[in-house]
Amino acid sequence: CASAHVFWAVMKTVSKSTVPAPADPTLGDGAVADGEHADHVHGAAPAHEVPPRPVLDHAGDLLRALAAPVRIAIVLQLRESSRCVHELVDVLAVAQPLVSQHLRILKSAGVVAGERSGREVRYRLVDHHLSDIVLAAVAHADEYSHDHEHEGGALHER
Repeated sequence: CASAHVFWAVMKTVSKSTVPAPADPTLGDGAVADGEHADHVHGAAPAHEVPPRPVLDHAGDLLRALAAPVRIAIVLQLRESSRCVHELVDVLAVAQPLVSQHLRILKSAGVVAGERSGREVRYRLVDHHLSDIVLAAVAHADEYSHDHEHEGGALHER
């Protein structure tokens, strides 16, 4: 995954540019003063700003809502167009009550919205950014599975 390669390249650069803090002899056992750790110096690389807690909480809720294979498949199906439950049942080969249950979870998380069309409810993605997250996760999982095929195949037996 390209982002993982960039991350590790940055980490190698940061780790080479940091100088370990000298041990403070008054603290004993190689401890260092002022909140420093023996293997790095705080502030050596600029920290990224962390979003406010409510934003992180909402992001966690969205990721939990997406954290099931059937829900991932539903989001992938809704990328191109809205679908009704029976279309999703047919495409996913999953029982209708299970598809409906997963749609309720996605709807309550704000991932999908349902709009009545005659006797049917058509579901659509509320925000296509979420499909980008799902596509990235699926691409990463596919790369990971290809990279680890030689490790006994346990991943592919699931």
